[in-house]
Amino acid sequence: MEIIIQETAQDASNVAASIIAKLIKDKPNAVLGLATGSTPLPLYQRLIELNLDWSQVTTFNLDEYIGLPRDHSQTYYTFMWENLFRHTNIHPANVYIPDGNAADIPKFCAEYETLIIEKGGIDIQVLGIGTDGHIGFNEPTSSFASRTRIKTLTEQTRKDNARFFDNNLDEVPIHCITMGIGTIMDARQNILLAFGDNKAPIIVETIEGPLKAINPASILQMHPNAKFCIDVKAASQLKRKDYYNWVYSNRPEWQKY
Repeated sequence: MEIIIQETAQDASNVAASIIAKLIKDKPNAVLGLATGSTPLPLYQRLIELNLDWSQVTTFNLDEYIGLPRDHSQTYYTFMWENLFRHTNIHPANVYIPDGNAADIPKFCAEYETLIIEKGGIDIQVLGIGTDGHIGFNEPTSSFASRTRIKTLTEQTRKDNARFFDNNLDEVPIHCITMGIGTIMDARQNILLAFGDNKAPIIVETIEGPLKAINPASILQMHPNAKFCIDVKAASQLKRKDYYNWVYSNRPEWQKY
């Protein structure tokens, strides 16, 4: 893992954007895995500002609620088009977002996995992290070998997301489709974003704690190319943050982005 600590959420997001921009420039037909929620918004804003050529890029989203109409304001389909895609020249046919209204959810999930493989696999997967360690909607105790599937959200996740539904918990869906942890681990590179004091306890557990299914994000310790782009608040409890800063400051030229 590479731990990249920046002063602000925007600074950390800018680093992540630089990594993604380099990929798109070097590989115009790159395949990106994308996340939703408030965490990646500064990243998406920076990617828009960079005015990249998205015409050959393919994207796969991590997850989607089950049961909301596709044009609902809180679907991740709406989120992605409002906050990123409509500001780029991406081809709509190259955008893949789980269908929360599929007639046969298990069949759709299997086809989603197959499609990722057919498109060449994910080059960079963008991740957020829940306060309980979930990545995508892989809740605590999710199998490290799991694939795209239906999941039941925890009450904590639903409470965390209620702010997007006018703080009405009853409006937050109970079920979702999510890429599995095994799917995430197949990405050639993972970039996890985390900002704020409330993420500090789970970040120290994820990076410096034991590998355990109760904290799904801890599996990233086993990924050959995982980067954590975090702000100083999220990094505040890390015991080895001085070392992480030293490593980042002393990268050889060929490692810089």
